[in-house]
Amino acid sequence: MANPNKVKADRGLMRWIDDRFPATQMWQDHMAKYYAPKNFNFWYFFGSLALLVLVNQILTGVWLTMSYTPTAEGAFASVEYIMRDVEYGWLLRYMHSTGASAFFAVVYLHMFRGLLYGSYKAPRELVWIFGMAIYLALMAEAFMGYLLPWGQMSYWGAQVIISLFSAIPVIGPDLTQWIRGDFLISGITLNRFFALHVVALPIVILALVVLHIIALHEVGSNNPDGIDIKKKKDETGKPLDGIPFHPYYTVKDLVGVAVFLFVFCVVIFYFPEGGGYFLEQPNFKPADPLTTPIHIAPVWYFTPFYAILRAITFSLFGLDAKFLGVICMGAAIAVLFVLPWLDRSPVRSMRYKGWMSKVMLGLFALSFVALGVLGVLPVTEGRTQLSQLFTVIYFAFFLLMPFYTRLEKTKPVPERVTG
Repeated sequence: MANPNKVKADRGLMRWIDDRFPATQMWQDHMAKYYAPKNFNFWYFFGSLALLVLVNQILTGVWLTMSYTPTAEGAFASVEYIMRDVEYGWLLRYMHSTGASAFFAVVYLHMFRGLLYGSYKAPRELVWIFGMAIYLALMAEAFMGYLLPWGQMSYWGAQVIISLFSAIPVIGPDLTQWIRGDFLISGITLNRFFALHVVALPIVILALVVLHIIALHEVGSNNPDGIDIKKKKDETGKPLDGIPFHPYYTVKDLVGVAVFLFVFCVVIFYFPEGGGYFLEQPNFKPADPLTTPIHIAPVWYFTPFYAILRAITFSLFGLDAKFLGVICMGAAIAVLFVLPWLDRSPVRSMRYKGWMSKVMLGLFALSFVALGVLGVLPVTEGRTQLSQLFTVIYFAFFLLMPFYTRLEKTKPVPERVTG
């Protein structure tokens, strides 16, 4: 039996806190009394898993910085020191490096769920835009962090990516030098990337995550049917098709967390390098500006856009292939931001859209995976042609969306969620 004096003291403490900070109100608004649709399925695990991996990256990153030396002379040696001499340093390093790949894996699946169920459509446009801003910041964060081990692939991968800015007419060379902080990638580049990776970008990402969640809870969560549950309420004002996020979905998410952690631990303890996709073999050698790796490619989560960059092998309107490739690569990310205004369908969920939307989404997913694979492989004439084909399919999904979503016949959407 609970001690009544202790319960009274706890209530008194919470009352004292609530008089000065809305702790209870925030718990009620965002957890206990936040009503989410009761038909969430497998695809809705990945939002909470993204938060879990974010926490993992922050905590392991803090521990790694305690033993890391952000200089050209000491960076690689400090990573080796972490791996060999720091107690459980190898585990922290693998949790962080594998965690980066896990982060992008769950984020890509989270984004695919948004495409599948129309979570970007009104009134959730701002939720989607904040989410895409998080994705863009994650790409910058991952790129900055990729240089820090100061291995061969880190050095040359950064060299290739940064040099792309030099393709911009007029300002390109100066912009490239400004980003590097030197005429070549050097300790100055490493130091500024370290500062951005450890301080600036994590603050931006955390702020965007908070804005993403606040915007989501303001308009309410979408669901597989794409139905607004706020339209059907009982006499007390509670959505008929909603249930409190806590305890129902907090407990349900624990199942997803358990499965994810099992897979994550298997990878960390048995396949931490991911067959060379999470940590490339050249990155176990210190950076050497005089020796170029046989094949330079970014980490797997950047390869779809890298394949789009390499697919452009022709000049157009006086613009050379390199600059056109940079434009296409940037456009492949930028077009995601305007997705809410490209979809003209009267329904949200793919369950009720017509066959054209389903075919185009399937082709888009296929093209993204295929571009990811092609971006890893060395260039050949046949692979370049395939990259060009899948680049066309990638952009066709977005550019033709205003037409096929408006023309296709949709199914009637039910009044209540169907489960």
